[in-house]
Amino acid sequence: MSRTDLLSDAFTIIRNANKAKKEETLIPYSKSLLKICEILKNEGYLENYKEIDLGTFKKIKVYLKYSGKKSTLTQIKKVSTPGRRTYVGRDNIPSVLQGYGIALISTSSGIITDKEAKAKGIGGEFIGMVW
Repeated sequence: MSRTDLLSDAFTIIRNANKAKKEETLIPYSKSLLKICEILKNEGYLENYKEIDLGTFKKIKVYLKYSGKKSTLTQIKKVSTPGRRTYVGRDNIPSVLQGYGIALISTSSGIITDKEAKAKGIGGEFIGMVW
């Protein structure tokens, strides 16, 4: 099975594991997914993550975070797709749920949140939303 959109696959794996109340899940490895996991951990949506070497390939083990029985991650959505890229300028960076969620934006200085992009005054590809 070939994968055309690694980010969408990873977001779907995390979303399904979250709905099934799993403690951890494995997602495919990429440098951009490592950066996204780092952002989600810093923002409080994930407990932790680590890189796992399985011989010929690597995976990322994601530890989901729950407060009581309720998940801290309500929804994770991909906006830009391979068939339809979505770009935002520095003047129209979206605010997710009026600031309660985060938007992931791929810029020339790496993958950052909407708050960081507004502070730096740069735009880029609108990857997805998390709340």
